[in-house]
Amino acid sequence: MAFRTHGRKALLPLRSVALAATAWLLAAAAPAAHALVIGITEGVSYQVTESQIAPRFEPIAEALAKALKQPVTVKVLISYDSARAALKEQQVDLAFIHPAHVALEAVKSGRYQALAWTSGYTAYKVSLLCKEPQPISNWKSVADKSLVMPDPDSITSVITRAMLREHGLSPGALKLTNTRYQDAVPFYVQNGFAAYGATAAAGVIKTWKDGGGNVCAESRPVPIKQWLASRKLDAATASTVRETLLGLAQSEAGKRALATSTYTGFVAPSADVETALMSWLGI
Repeated sequence: MAFRTHGRKALLPLRSVALAATAWLLAAAAPAAHALVIGITEGVSYQVTESQIAPRFEPIAEALAKALKQPVTVKVLISYDSARAALKEQQVDLAFIHPAHVALEAVKSGRYQALAWTSGYTAYKVSLLCKEPQPISNWKSVADKSLVMPDPDSITSVITRAMLREHGLSPGALKLTNTRYQDAVPFYVQNGFAAYGATAAAGVIKTWKDGGGNVCAESRPVPIKQWLASRKLDAATASTVRETLLGLAQSEAGKRALATSTYTGFVAPSADVETALMSWLGI
């Protein structure tokens, strides 16, 4: 037989086979690479569902997985309460958070750090729709009038309350009404159910103006769609995620991933702006 020879050389092929078998068994027994989880929250005042959200972010997750050389999965956090709970317990490694106040709460807590803001969404402003011909000049005159806003926990309503405080009015100084979706706000103003309507939806504002409606006031700009990383992540991983996100718009593969998400790219955040906004928004 081929291996039936004299001396130590006869053992070498058998030893090689044994070593190879051992290596294979160790590899098979090794645990799979840890999958990073991206938590996604896309707002409560727009009519979108979980099944619509997840597929939009899967190409970005694939781009991150390729850069990190480990699996990355997407978990939709459909409500703000579920997002807050997941961030409080650091159940997600990364997060794409639409409402700025929820993202800033997580940053202020020290559990997460900002990685990137979404291009085109760094200057989100609330407009007060109205029928009055002139912008508000005397904010005291607004007291006791009616104001309709989206969901109370939406970033639009949080910004609106901050704007009122900035001008010396408490939210209780007005007669407040809430409607869940932003595209319903003009109906209230048009039909006399509210003197003012708070919205930041560009399409809603354009339609209102095109129909002859006016905007009586605008808020400060706020970045509203933010990428966060858990402080539990090591610095190298967080840095790779940041650089990958910021660089997506620079490659054809990255542009394809962005196209699916409907976003055009991501930019570096500003810690100074975040600190100022935390104070203004009352976080």
